Amino acid sequence: MWKGEFMNNFYFQLPTKVYFGKGQIVHLGEEIKKYSDNVLLVYGGGSIKRTGLYDTIKDLCVQNDIKVYELPGVEPNPRIGTVRKGAALCKEHGIGAVLAVGGGSVIDCAKVVAAATKYDGDAWDLVLDSSLIKEALPIFTVLTIAATGSEMDRGAVISNPETNDKLAMFSSLFYPKVSILDPEYTYSVPKGQTAAGVADIMSHAFEKYFTRVKGAYLQDRIGEAILQTCIHYGPIAYHEPENYEARANLMWAASQAIDGVTWRGNEVQSTAHPIEHQLSAYYDITHGVGLAILTPVWMEYILNDETLYKFVEYGVNVWRICPDKDDYEIAKEAIAKTKEFFKSIDIPSTLREVGIGEEHLEIMAKKGSHNLQNAFYPLDEQDVLQILKNAL
Repeated sequence: MWKGEFMNNFYFQLPTKVYFGKGQIVHLGEEIKKYSDNVLLVYGGGSIKRTGLYDTIKDLCVQNDIKVYELPGVEPNPRIGTVRKGAALCKEHGIGAVLAVGGGSVIDCAKVVAAATKYDGDAWDLVLDSSLIKEALPIFTVLTIAATGSEMDRGAVISNPETNDKLAMFSSLFYPKVSILDPEYTYSVPKGQTAAGVADIMSHAFEKYFTRVKGAYLQDRIGEAILQTCIHYGPIAYHEPENYEARANLMWAASQAIDGVTWRGNEVQSTAHPIEHQLSAYYDITHGVGLAILTPVWMEYILNDETLYKFVEYGVNVWRICPDKDDYEIAKEAIAKTKEFFKSIDIPSTLREVGIGEEHLEIMAKKGSHNLQNAFYPLDEQDVLQILKNAL
């Protein structure tokens, strides 16, 4: 067995107050009022207006004498230009809080707006070096898509189309003050986005499951539970969008899969996640779709005598494959089941299916290999390039 490190030392605090369940949005206005008399409402393409959520939020703000400014049109891969626009609005009107209503892209954008408002330089500086973040406006969220876990974490991912960069950044000031998690608000999520969200949740669980740390037993078991929750409830939510039980379990799984218990005492960025960021940066594809395509390919590529033990653990504990089988047989079956699962919820299985060819592979491999030298199985630029080619 490949001998890894024991559980790492860590600091753990999740300061976000969560209101989970039906009708919990009634608390939103009073919570914002504790921090500010005005707020920037950040949202995406307008679905919150079609569902009536927009009107509900505006009414709650009126009831609590909170003036609302708006930043609509946040992109699925939020762009630095939108962040700049939001920060300019906050500075111009003296806005004291930011409210993100949507999924991870909207929340990520709102987080960086909150920090950029308190920064004198360009917002992209903060993406390149998050240590520059010294202050941020208080952040509130109303979640409408279960996927990234941004409603309870300290991270954000922002794209710069001018440089074809999509970068992750982290700050303790990014933890939302309050997040409203009502599963009913995810009923209207299209099937494709529901599937992509499931893949995103699973990817976060994989990141903390496939590590060199051998002593994080509890974290591994929780990670397996999150994966099993996705495998069980993902197809149900996909086929029955108004199944409350499925939507609720996926919503809570998304929040727990990142920056929570499984993310303490382990290493970071061990899977295909940073590689996928390059696909989104160059082709603007849905993040979860890219993850679902790359993850099984990454698994196949790194499977060897050193990594075998973890794939056996994954196959036996998550997919319930008979432990009496040959270890390699278990591992390969587990990878095959992973690929089959994504296909079962109609996610493409190759890059060519989503319009990606060979033209940018080398530059994506160069950028995507950053920070993978200390991963579960270390990868360099040539390794990443081969994974991308295998995914075509």
